[in-house]
Amino acid sequence: MFGRLGAPEIILILVVIILLFGAKKLPDMARSLGKSARILKSEAKAMKEEGKTSTTPAGPPNEEPPAQRTIQAAPGDVTSSRPVAEPTDTTKR
Repeated sequence: MFGRLGAPEIILILVVIILLFGAKKLPDMARSLGKSARILKSEAKAMKEEGKTSTTPAGPPNEEPPAQRTIQAAPGDVTSSRPVAEPTDTTKR
């Protein structure tokens, strides 16, 4: 259905977008979208780096890491069950 977009269809979509949003707002929207993409990229990179540095468990060297547990979904629904890592901090809450 939507598999074949040619030049006429793309031009028609662009004309509709310009009519809906106006030519004055499009550069601001594109700039805002670019900023959002850069922020998302930098946050994803920071999360990857944080994950690499915090893979070792905190605690005494002889202590074994806790076993992973699985959060069970509704009875009979095994597709959404997944292992969960327990928090390793020992602070009292």
